Amino acid sequence: MVNFDDTKTAFATKTDSQLKKAYWLFKLVANQKLVSFGKWSSALAMKIGLPIKGMVKATVYDQFVGGETIKDCRDTIEELHKYQVYSILDYSVEGAKTEDAFDDTMEKTLQTIKYGGARAGVPFAVFKMTGVARFGLLQKVSEGKELTEAEKKEFARAKDRIETICKEAGEQHISILIDAEESWIQQAIDDIALEMMRKLNKEECIVYNTAQMYRWDRLEYIKHLHEIAEKENFYCGLKLVRGAYMEKERERAYEMGYKSPIQPDKESTDRDYDLAINYILENHKYLYLVAGSHNEESTRMLTNLMFAHGLEKGSKQVWFSQLYGMSDNLSFVLAKEGYNVVKYLPFGPIEKTLPYLIRRAEENTSASGQTTRELNLIEKEMKRRGID
Repeated sequence: MVNFDDTKTAFATKTDSQLKKAYWLFKLVANQKLVSFGKWSSALAMKIGLPIKGMVKATVYDQFVGGETIKDCRDTIEELHKYQVYSILDYSVEGAKTEDAFDDTMEKTLQTIKYGGARAGVPFAVFKMTGVARFGLLQKVSEGKELTEAEKKEFARAKDRIETICKEAGEQHISILIDAEESWIQQAIDDIALEMMRKLNKEECIVYNTAQMYRWDRLEYIKHLHEIAEKENFYCGLKLVRGAYMEKERERAYEMGYKSPIQPDKESTDRDYDLAINYILENHKYLYLVAGSHNEESTRMLTNLMFAHGLEKGSKQVWFSQLYGMSDNLSFVLAKEGYNVVKYLPFGPIEKTLPYLIRRAEENTSASGQTTRELNLIEKEMKRRGID
């Protein structure tokens, strides 16, 4: 039985001062009113140019982000790797709208792939398609609408960027994760991801698409992908998460009068997440898994299923994934036990990673059980060390 209460292992990389800082940070993000005010005030301050970068960097940025550049992340990557915890370099800049910005994001992603290809501690890279393609264009493609000639050329350029990224991952022999996004652009993302899998996943699993299991249609999507992969004889990489856009999805569905793509309750999401894990392991001849979760029950269930299906702890077909700065009790304990563990390690300029940081704060506020768990574990370790 994996012991996720082993705080000595969980916080092995944290100094006493870092542990105390994390404690107070999670105390702050547990306060919903404070987080709501911080979201509004920080966005406004950045917009009008107030000097708040220092405050952001000293709090949520240092907790959840590796640094402004790949070079800044190097020490963190090496420190994690000492404990057999791997890293996914994630250029967490959002909201790009111009061709120059899309090209820049592609270049930054290619840099992460090349960095990972040259080092043992970075087996994955990741990108969002909205980082290299216009949101409205992906929406129009997803809706099956006819593109203008200019849009056809724009879409071709976007697909070229995506294929360049995926092919570079293949050449470097690392895997590339394609993040899931809003449901009204996801069809285009799914279609392009499948196209890349068909091209690059014949001999090894290079391309992974992401399924947000708070959507009630994703279990069927996974089964459909498996059917295609088995029929056409290629590997299908799947990253499973519960999801990140729930409130936005429900509000849009209500305002526009269509059926919400979101599960009716958390229990349904948890059920489908666990069913998907079970399905993937039952069909591991063609399906590879990155399990993105901070849920201890699902994580423990996956370790048991690996044993039941004859998969070694270190099988490259299964990776456990958590966000940097969260759930270290899962990451470090699993790694110590011999499982494959990878941390999402975002990087980017402070002002451009602000949307990512706000989401982390909001998620910790809404997931009160998770925040309480983080605080309890930190308190336990502080008591073990004799920290006041």
